[in-house]
Amino acid sequence: MKIFRILLPLVLLIPVMTDAQCRAFTKNQCLPLLEGYVQNDNYNSAMLVPGDDAELLMTFYGGKEYRLVVCAHPILGSVDFEITDTSGESIFKGNTASTSTFDFKMANTQQLIVKLKVPDQNSTVSAHEGCVSVMAGSKELN
Repeated sequence: MKIFRILLPLVLLIPVMTDAQCRAFTKNQCLPLLEGYVQNDNYNSAMLVPGDDAELLMTFYGGKEYRLVVCAHPILGSVDFEITDTSGESIFKGNTASTSTFDFKMANTQQLIVKLKVPDQNSTVSAHEGCVSVMAGSKELN
């Protein structure tokens, strides 16, 4: 019972500490990439491991210029991402090693899907978890 009283608070704190680390990484490493754009209020990040993939549905409003930032902790290597429309048509493909931003203009409001893929690490060493963030900033069209 004594072990339970010690371990329970630690188990409950791990997700809070992980989220705080991811928020700090996003603020320090990703947010500066939105320079010149107003960040939307959504915080989209997750702790991922090699081999993971994720999808995020985002709404973009017509009459605005956007910058989409995909930012990954270096421990994960180069994370691949693809932006598609809701019918699955590819709009942009990239990875965090070559480009982590995508600038575009929206004539009409629509939803886009951001697909992320963390590469497998061919290693016998245990996989490390790392933060991946997707941020969007906008400005009015001139």
